[in-house]
Amino acid sequence: MAAAGKDVSKRKSSEVSKDRAEVAATRKDAPNPVWFKPVMFGFMLLGLVWIVLYYITSSSLQLPIPQLGQANIFVGFGLVLVGFLMTPWWK
Repeated sequence: MAAAGKDVSKRKSSEVSKDRAEVAATRKDAPNPVWFKPVMFGFMLLGLVWIVLYYITSSSLQLPIPQLGQANIFVGFGLVLVGFLMTPWWK
């Protein structure tokens, strides 16, 4: 039994696949959101600053996080990697 107010009509599989293809084409041609490029470059720059800050202060203050020690380099490269992994989707 169909619930009241619901459209339970059956659609052909060709109609469904055509609708999905249209949605995929629309998404493919759509521009990136406004926040995408600043976030991508922000990750890259933040990682670079993290690494540079670690190297500059490694003898005295050991910034950005002293408890991590040498692992600060991995954190910096991880942030840069996230930014670079975002580049294939930049339009």
